Amino acid sequence: MCMSLRIEPKEMAEVLIKVRKMALTQEMSIKLGKSLFMSGDLYPSDIAPVLAPNKYGQMAIFPMAWGFTYKAAPKPLANCRVETADTKVLWKDSWYRRRCVIPASWYYEWGYPVYEDDSRNMIDHRNTKKIKFAIQTEGSDITYIAGLYRYEEHCDMQVPMFSVLTRESAGTVKDIHDRMPLILDKENVKEWIRPDGDPGIIVEKALSNMVFEQSSYLLSTS
Repeated sequence: MCMSLRIEPKEMAEVLIKVRKMALTQEMSIKLGKSLFMSGDLYPSDIAPVLAPNKYGQMAIFPMAWGFTYKAAPKPLANCRVETADTKVLWKDSWYRRRCVIPASWYYEWGYPVYEDDSRNMIDHRNTKKIKFAIQTEGSDITYIAGLYRYEEHCDMQVPMFSVLTRESAGTVKDIHDRMPLILDKENVKEWIRPDGDPGIIVEKALSNMVFEQSSYLLSTS
């Protein structure tokens, strides 16, 4: 997936104000050379506000940098396939012990245009030039994206890092892309991040009722 996130300051003002005041946020911003605002369009390696369990196992907000680092990969690993998260060494420990949720206004994806009464075959459809879509949970201002996190040593500090879980596309998103983030209902957020919870049960409850529109924001393809 070629994905970025959007955090609208007005919709998430309470979360942003709280996380910006944290000492960890200030330190990460300075040492990593990243923006302290954490709003607008966010990309892999940026700092984002993330929901995760505190030391008491209760849901809290934390600043985290987007993307696990891996010596064999030239860029941060921004996404993790849910189908293999419980078996691959890189993700397995986080899958069972360190799960998080990234609240966003919506996410962006490059996908294939969708037309009414489209009579093209699949080959012609896949050969169409991709365009950028803004996608969010239907009927909600906040889209809760499931993720995994861990701590990494960067710039002489332990930095919390997250990666977005992805799944096969479902619902209307299938028309524009074959993958999508694992989206949670607000009611399942606390259960997902519980360190002693069963992530497999929550995955089965993932949402597919997305709405999307062509984005007017510019983004270069990779």
